[in-house]
Amino acid sequence: MPSRTTGTDSPLTAAGSPPRTRIRPVITACLLAVFLAMLDSQIVATALPRIVGDLGGLDVFSWVTTAYIIAASVTTPVYGKLGDLFGRKKIFLIAVALFLAGSALSGAAQSMDQLILFRTVQGIGAGGLFVSVLAIIGELFNPREAARYFNLFGIVFALAALAGPAVGGALTDLLSWHWVFLINLPVGIVILVLVSTCLHLPRADRPARIDYTGFLLLSASIVALTLAASWGGVKYEWLDWRILGLGAAAVLLALAFVAAERRAAEPVIPLHLFRDSTFSVSVLVSVAAGVVFLGSVNFLAIYIQVVTGASPTMSGVVLLPMMFGLVASSVVSGVAITKTGRYKWYPVLSMAIGVAGALLLATMDTGTPRAVVIGYMLVFGVAAGLNMQVLTMAAQNTAPRDDIGAVHATVSFARQLGTTVGISLFASIFYNRLTEEIAQRTPADALRGIDPDALNSTETLDRLTEPVRDAVEQAYAAALTPVFLTAVPVLLLGLLAALTMKNLPLRGEDHQGHEAVAEES
Repeated sequence: MPSRTTGTDSPLTAAGSPPRTRIRPVITACLLAVFLAMLDSQIVATALPRIVGDLGGLDVFSWVTTAYIIAASVTTPVYGKLGDLFGRKKIFLIAVALFLAGSALSGAAQSMDQLILFRTVQGIGAGGLFVSVLAIIGELFNPREAARYFNLFGIVFALAALAGPAVGGALTDLLSWHWVFLINLPVGIVILVLVSTCLHLPRADRPARIDYTGFLLLSASIVALTLAASWGGVKYEWLDWRILGLGAAAVLLALAFVAAERRAAEPVIPLHLFRDSTFSVSVLVSVAAGVVFLGSVNFLAIYIQVVTGASPTMSGVVLLPMMFGLVASSVVSGVAITKTGRYKWYPVLSMAIGVAGALLLATMDTGTPRAVVIGYMLVFGVAAGLNMQVLTMAAQNTAPRDDIGAVHATVSFARQLGTTVGISLFASIFYNRLTEEIAQRTPADALRGIDPDALNSTETLDRLTEPVRDAVEQAYAAALTPVFLTAVPVLLLGLLAALTMKNLPLRGEDHQGHEAVAEES
């Protein structure tokens, strides 16, 4: 049935269809869900030192983050498929409810073991937030209409990234670390109410045959890969038997997963999607974008605080232009795509400008003026914004309606997987090089009694003599150079992939993206 739209953005169907979906409340709920998903990791990271001081468990505290990431990564592709089978609304509500349950339990945790367990529950819910939002937008609107809403998610993403550290610090200092989790509850309840009452989508009428084998194999492969990427070069050497074993297990389990998906009636990730070159390219470029643009942000913050001497508050200010570039390029590209229906050259520009930005960032040292640093980060931010939602739109544009959830889940999963690998890879490169640079640049006993992990603290640096502090700053700057140089070949591979993307127009009013009746308010 052809889609018709009113002068607002409200797709309509014939009389006698289900109750109307109220667009504005639903979009508000979706934006809040994206904000929660992005904000959570930021505010928890800020509160971790206080949590360790209260609960103990310094030897396992990294699992507060690792358990969350693994749970979210494992469940992301599964939520997309469950939405295809059982309906977007039902699966989205379940994801929000699990996220809120994990948040409430984490806020009430009395030990580090409890917190890690409850963060796993929270991560299971988080895996379904972003992918469900994308699938709901894909269900309500055709790709060309959806482009304008995807712009809003880029803005919310950037705002959450900027607000996270400040919100986490304020909640921890003014109330307690428990509130970095409990703050999710009122926002989540609003999401549940709005979605329950305002979103009306057609019931899924496909037979529900869950691919348990595929789910278990994919989960095991992701866990092995995440642990190998997180521990390699940090906890163990890359050639340590544990890391090699985890890497081999990840590959073997992934191969077994592919074999299982070929036989599954309802595979978690339908392999036939990869026959579409647009989908395959979107997945490859998403991995590259996740590795570089999200995986390197933490290291920019380290440079600003340690090398330029900025306070944590000032470092947030210095990062603002990068986020402005991200938001501006995301919005401008989204508006242009909505008007023209063409999207190919935006991921190409993203990768090309990203190469230039990474090369510029690799030149930074202790003598680089802060204004120049801001300019380099602005370029990097523009590059990041040009692919924020374009790849999702491209993949959705050529996807069958029955697989729209799996499409969104796979693209989101690819970016998330790239981020996990990128953070781990860059951390290994950075810390190995930093150890060498500090040993070469500082006198033998200049740092005796000082925890090396505390050198990125302003308080620790202020206690050092001027020559030693200068040497440490130079070591940090030198250690960051190979991080950004490593990003260049990744971006070049992404660029080559993006250049092969077909220049297809976004489907517009001639494409029926849903059967729900919608109204503007």
